Amino acid sequence: MITDGRLREGLRWGRIAGAIALVIVGWLAVVVTLTFGSAPGKSMAVIGPPSQALAAIAKANGRILASNSYFTIARSDDADFVGRLYAAGALFVLDAEQAGGCSGLPRRRFTAL
Repeated sequence: MITDGRLREGLRWGRIAGAIALVIVGWLAVVVTLTFGSAPGKSMAVIGPPSQALAAIAKANGRILASNSYFTIARSDDADFVGRLYAAGALFVLDAEQAGGCSGLPRRRFTAL
């Protein structure tokens, strides 16, 4: 029987941290799995160093749309583009449109009526 309140509090925070980690890992697994089912012609965000991402996109026969120091957005009309990106050395690939609204298209300009 645990009589020390500090020990009980520590166990509680450990379980909370474990549950949060499990949710994050599960969410990432679902996102990566859904990325493989993306339709051809969609924009993909390749997360990682720009030099590695650009090399992977070139090897996978993709078109580079935008790049910065955190991610590179690319597109290809091939159905297996995501698999070829991973095979070419991409660290992490997400559907850019679902990941943060990045489509690689110019921003729409709204005009006042």
